[in-house]
Amino acid sequence: MHAVGTFDVKVAPAPATEDSSDATIARMLLDKQFHGGLEATSKGEMLASRSAVQGSAGYVAMEQVTGTLDGRSGTFVLQHSGTMTRGEPSLSVTVVPDSGTGELTGLSGVMKIDIIDGQHHYEFTYHLPDAH
Repeated sequence: MHAVGTFDVKVAPAPATEDSSDATIARMLLDKQFHGGLEATSKGEMLASRSAVQGSAGYVAMEQVTGTLDGRSGTFVLQHSGTMTRGEPSLSVTVVPDSGTGELTGLSGVMKIDIIDGQHHYEFTYHLPDAH
């Protein structure tokens, strides 16, 4: 199955903790609003680091998504792993196995994200065991 749409994202620095003294790794809070086949909100956390080489960086994130996916309601968790090597991006966004609840129990899938003219677009290819 397939869902497409756009999303808005707010990224803010996470509050400092005693063990966050390493300035090379930034901890950020995510707040998203999805529109389209996925009508949902999400909250998450991201760890990111930029290297000394222009255009090279990496991040990991986990986000809890709450809403409806093609009319089915529930929650699930997305796991992100992204790198940028001298301007060349590589990104993996995957549903955490068995994280779906409600009508999204058993959800699996991957999400592709593109930024076009400053707008975030998603393409979510997914499977639900009881979907027809």
